[in-house]
Amino acid sequence: RTQVMGVVNVTPDSFSDGGLFFDAAAAIAHGKALAAAGADLLDVGGESTRPGAEAVSEADELARVVPVIRGLRGVGAEISVDTTKPAVAAAALEAGATLLNDVTGLRESDELARLAASHGARLCVMHMQGTPRTMQHDPTYDDVVGEVLAGLRTSVERAIAAGLPRERVVVDPGIGFGKTFDHNLTLLKHLGRLRELQVPILVGTSRKAFLGALTGGKPPRERDVATAATVAVVAGMGTADIVRVHAVAEARDAAAVGDAVRCSR
Repeated sequence: RTQVMGVVNVTPDSFSDGGLFFDAAAAIAHGKALAAAGADLLDVGGESTRPGAEAVSEADELARVVPVIRGLRGVGAEISVDTTKPAVAAAALEAGATLLNDVTGLRESDELARLAASHGARLCVMHMQGTPRTMQHDPTYDDVVGEVLAGLRTSVERAIAAGLPRERVVVDPGIGFGKTFDHNLTLLKHLGRLRELQVPILVGTSRKAFLGALTGGKPPRERDVATAATVAVVAGMGTADIVRVHAVAEARDAAAVGDAVRCSR
């Protein structure tokens, strides 16, 4: 079964729901609601990675995510923390997280892989061209699928070299992270290539700009139907093990349909 990861943004500036759950109590209540809707995982983030986002200090990120992770322990969903900072990752693991979600794919340091290894946790490494501030400034590739695959292979190898077993590594092609409209569609069509890495695949298409373009310019919070369509596609193709979404109930239904078609005789 394709697993569903619900997004818990403890930020004032995320592209879709920034500010809605900035208060810890609101974020905890939202995470519990996502778990009740069927989320298998909850991804807690305290720093926006939308295009053009500014960096957040370590102290601010710690203050945002640690109370929320503590408040979500025991809700019945695995807790992930979306961070690139070792100190935040370490505190999140101590608070109850069991998955580190690194949008840089260990590009600058293998510290998150070593932390995951020492805590018996998992690590998701994502592909991103550039940084959140620069990634959508004319991203270019000669072969987007081949280059994303090669970049993720390097990230996986770096994680393993840092002591993390391959079975605890997850990869994310980084839809919308340094990719154009066409790059995103090409990656979704050819996601099966990532199976060469022999690790689970996480895909995050939720409410992203290319879905707005496909649906006549709808704003982020009106893109959940389009998001569910991508979930049904990747579940039906068997090219994603986890889908990261804002609207969990809709994604669960879409994944159920895709999984049923894929598994039918």
